[in-house]
Amino acid sequence: MRLVAAPDKLRGTATAAEVAEVVAQVARESGWSCDPVPLADGGEGTLEALGGANRSTVVTGPLGQPVEAAWRLDGRTAVIEMARASGLELVGGAEGNDPVAASTAGTGELVLAALDAGAHRVIVGVGGSATTDGGLAALRVLHPLGRLKGVDLIVACDVRTGFLDAAEAFAGQKGASPAQVKLLQRRLERLVQVYRTEHGVDVTTLEGAGAAGGLAGGLAAAGATLVSGFDVVADELELYDRIEGSDLVVTAEGFLDAMSFEGKVVGGVAGMAAAAGVPVVAVAGQVFDGAEQRIEAVSLTDRFGEERARTDTLACVAEVVEELIASRAPN
Repeated sequence: MRLVAAPDKLRGTATAAEVAEVVAQVARESGWSCDPVPLADGGEGTLEALGGANRSTVVTGPLGQPVEAAWRLDGRTAVIEMARASGLELVGGAEGNDPVAASTAGTGELVLAALDAGAHRVIVGVGGSATTDGGLAALRVLHPLGRLKGVDLIVACDVRTGFLDAAEAFAGQKGASPAQVKLLQRRLERLVQVYRTEHGVDVTTLEGAGAAGGLAGGLAAAGATLVSGFDVVADELELYDRIEGSDLVVTAEGFLDAMSFEGKVVGGVAGMAAAAGVPVVAVAGQVFDGAEQRIEAVSLTDRFGEERARTDTLACVAEVVEELIASRAPN
């Protein structure tokens, strides 16, 4: 019997790699083989899912402070995680952020570092940002854009949000007041005209252009291709081939809800498992919005209580997987 462990992180309690490893350990102790495949959707964790960092560059942080941002260069392909340069956690979360001043300049500097190192293909994972600057600061760093000629710039989006929806959807989570949300909305509206006039790109037509406060749209104006972050990671790791022919897939994330099926890891894994005819179970910290009607799911909070689910997460995951395997043992 073969199991594929294909989780996302359980934000704040366990990384995708930690979850995949504990699932694999339980499976092997139960006499199953297991293929651990830690995943991400373009947001935090994407760099680790694609091999981990082997370079670092000091860049301008979201509020102007210098930060050391890790990234990866593999041959001519670079992997950058914008959260490492322009992320909300770098300023201490929403409470420490200045949502109007927060800038994506550091992400642009990381792209330049990759180009200077010889990268011809640059994957930019977007998610976890402090910013709603529409990518303008990153583009200013990248000027003149002629240096991107011949470069395959790929933006791995963690959401499908439109460019003009970015402020209303996410700025509040980055510390913006209602008045600041409106200001940021007007900024994005102005940038639509700028990008259309100066670059000939209508970012309002691009799915996912609102990712990372519009950074995805800004990079699209510079010639980037916007794609599903899950799809990028899944393709790089040949996930479908690994799922095909297995007996069970276990995926995971912190909060399983309707958004989990809108470009996120759980929804993507569920779709691949269904296409391969393999049963799939999602282990989640909490389950909302009737998501359990779309995928077999186990809520750690419901099963073990909020305190243990939060403080002893990996042991809880192990118990769930033991039960899943036991229920599928041949008679």
